[in-house]
Amino acid sequence: MVDVSHELVEHVSWLIHARRCERRSWWRKLGCFQQALLTLVHLRKNETLSALAAGFGISTTTAWRYVDETIEVLAAWAQGLHEALP
Repeated sequence: MVDVSHELVEHVSWLIHARRCERRSWWRKLGCFQQALLTLVHLRKNETLSALAAGFGISTTTAWRYVDETIEVLAAWAQGLHEALP
């Protein structure tokens, strides 16, 4: 059980979906929601990527790619430090 809200996973999955559309990368082994969930579980619980990969039915290399891609998406979406400071 992971204490990550459904709304957060859904929001991140929409960001991933937008990035995939932007890059015209339509097909992936996992859908956007599963990719978001995989990454958020990794970040929240510090689960190993090999354990997550086995649980999601993908290779460890693919899990690494998904996490890297999602972190890129989140970094692009997040405010910069100067914008966050009052």
